[in-house]
Amino acid sequence: MIEEGSKRGKAMVEKRQLFMEMRAQNFDVIRLSTYRTACKLRFVQKRCNLHLVDVWNMIEAFRDNGLNTLDHNAEINVSRLETILSSIYYQLNKRLPTTHQINVEQSIGLLLNFMVATYDSESHGKLTVFSMKAMLATMCGGKIVDKLRYIFSQISDSSGIMVFAKFDQFLREVLKLPTAVFEGPSFGYTEHSVRTCFPQQKIMLNTFLDVLMADPPPQCLVWLPLMHRLANVENVFHPVECSYCRSESMMGFRYRCQQCHGYQLCQSCFWRGHANGPHSNQHQMKEHSSWKSPAKKLSHAISKSLGCVPIGEPPHPVFPEQAERPQELAHTVQPKPVANNMNDTILMSSGAPTPTKSVLESPSRLDEEHRLIARYAARLAAEAGNSTQQCPPTDLSFNFDANKQQRQLIAELENKNREILQEIQRLRLEHEQASQPTPEKAQQNPTLLTELRLLRHRKDELERRMSALQESRRELMVQLEGLMRLLKDEEQKQASQSGGSPHSSPSHGAGCSMPMPIRSTSAGSTPTHTPQDCLAGVGGDVLEAFAQGVPRNLRNDLLVAADSITNTMSSLVKELHSVDDVGEEEEANMRNGGDRGTVRLQRH
Repeated sequence: MIEEGSKRGKAMVEKRQLFMEMRAQNFDVIRLSTYRTACKLRFVQKRCNLHLVDVWNMIEAFRDNGLNTLDHNAEINVSRLETILSSIYYQLNKRLPTTHQINVEQSIGLLLNFMVATYDSESHGKLTVFSMKAMLATMCGGKIVDKLRYIFSQISDSSGIMVFAKFDQFLREVLKLPTAVFEGPSFGYTEHSVRTCFPQQKIMLNTFLDVLMADPPPQCLVWLPLMHRLANVENVFHPVECSYCRSESMMGFRYRCQQCHGYQLCQSCFWRGHANGPHSNQHQMKEHSSWKSPAKKLSHAISKSLGCVPIGEPPHPVFPEQAERPQELAHTVQPKPVANNMNDTILMSSGAPTPTKSVLESPSRLDEEHRLIARYAARLAAEAGNSTQQCPPTDLSFNFDANKQQRQLIAELENKNREILQEIQRLRLEHEQASQPTPEKAQQNPTLLTELRLLRHRKDELERRMSALQESRRELMVQLEGLMRLLKDEEQKQASQSGGSPHSSPSHGAGCSMPMPIRSTSAGSTPTHTPQDCLAGVGGDVLEAFAQGVPRNLRNDLLVAADSITNTMSSLVKELHSVDDVGEEEEANMRNGGDRGTVRLQRH
């Protein structure tokens, strides 16, 4: 009794474990229900390791367990469901490398409890075959187009036309998944869901794919393609800064505002409704699942304008409307399913109950396949021997030739199979390399870095030289302004004293050496100064001469200014020395080159 109670308690803990882990991820902070639902179901998919099981491996598991012969409404108990899940996960571990093995028992327990909680809410202990197929085909890995093609094969009749009652049943089952992760109010089943998706009367495979893979898809299933896009962008790197959190790079989705120029958000900020500056959550945002450099964008735009790139590509390949006749495989040895998640070329009939596909063998099945070929060759040889004994001697050569042709055909098949296996191995290695996170960029070219440093040094040197030239020009202009101001002051003084002054004008030959007022500036010039900046603080005739668009004849102006300055300086010196003795006056006249008679006349 105690042991039974402990088992029941353990089962309850395992049943709640997945939901407790999902709540710990805090997905409820995502403000949009579509992203919130897709993130929750993606978490369940990865936690149960369903993303490692390809859709065609899942279909093969259905066939191995005989589910393709059962009616959709047939019920299976939990113990048989556990057996089916065990075969799925144990086959998965055989395909995975030894370093990537999963915990089979834990995966079985988590997925079994999730399926029971989703599809057996009344605790009957049974699930329908269609419920299990719809859930596992939706939550497993692989392309969405392959999943939808398989689902269409389950809800269509023999002529390849969708049965609305079966599609309604599919919607009932698949919409229990959002309800299981507490998103039922947003994506619950309604009676009008079928007609909302398909108002047409006759639905073929291509129409079915067009509607469910449209942009946007039907509202009730909008989370399904988003879940697949989430899986594709988990390792996508965007070298762009987020405009809100200022993160220098983004992983996953990138969102660009259609109204605010250059405003981009990472998926974490967008999902949580963060916004700053002029941007608002009401603005339309465009979702980007990849990064293209400006050079690639330009080349793509040029190629598109030249007609090298098709403008519109179909979201999925177009399949024939009429169902293909299934092949007769009763006497053919069926190979095992493909041992990886690569995208195979699959030919599936829209009306056939089960898909027909071309399967590529894995390297782990090499020995088994060679044994089958050898067994088949021995059987052919035995049959040929028996026929030789029964046939008349005239048919010996014909039987020998037929046996030889069969052996040649077997050898060709073996060589072809070996080439296919090598190609699979090569593609697998490329897939593993592509799935690894992109490493950091290699170091820059040292030659290029040296040239960049030299250019930057040359630029700095030119800027410093320009700054020095601008400062020298400014100082010269300031000095010239001082000289012209002194000239004007002296002219005004002479004009005021011309009426009563007995002094005569000094000769032009007289000169003087007097320190000129020099005004230096402390503010340093920058290379970005314009010529008008260098004239800041300079006024009068200097500014008029240098700041106008058409300058005056500066040579003549400067010669006249120099002559006037010489006369003015000599006059100032003579007045300052008039109180001195005659010897000093003569010495001053000799120093200035003046005439002594003129100096005496000025004294008297």
